[in-house]
Amino acid sequence: MIEMTNEEKKYLLSTIRSINDFPKPGIVFRDITTLLNNKDAFNFLMDHLEKRYKSYNLDFITGIESRGFIFGAALASRLRLPFVPIRKPKKLPYITISQKYSLEYGVDEIEIHIDAFSSVKDAKVLLVDDLIATGGTAKASVELINQTNATCVEACFLIDLKDLNGANLVSKLTPLYSILEV
Repeated sequence: MIEMTNEEKKYLLSTIRSINDFPKPGIVFRDITTLLNNKDAFNFLMDHLEKRYKSYNLDFITGIESRGFIFGAALASRLRLPFVPIRKPKKLPYITISQKYSLEYGVDEIEIHIDAFSSVKDAKVLLVDDLIATGGTAKASVELINQTNATCVEACFLIDLKDLNGANLVSKLTPLYSILEV
């Protein structure tokens, strides 16, 4: 499996801005807009993902709203695969299935079109998002993909916020690849 070297990881991490105390005190927000605004860094990242996943024989790429759309759609285009969005409720126009997941104070939900993967029997799907924190949304996304008779073959994240332990939760359901760990 293709992974980045420590030097390559340092380069990518250097293109991501850290903002202290956003959105509230004590949080260090990882702002990927600076990576997206750096054409060399963004293409370097996408080249890496293309090399890693071109031999996976994938049928679909999915991305979690909203930053997962950026990386997932770009990768789908490079691999010449269909892209399927996983969205918040009432954002998709056709019949959907949904998966609820727990938040610190309450419940949230995500949806996918019921026929998202119907064009391929036993579809192999890659899930993509910008980061994994507590893992609730990613876990629900994997469960949602698997409800459609497709298989999530891996979940890919640009950043794993290690202290929040979400990768452990998701890796119980599917293999997980995080490029950067902070």
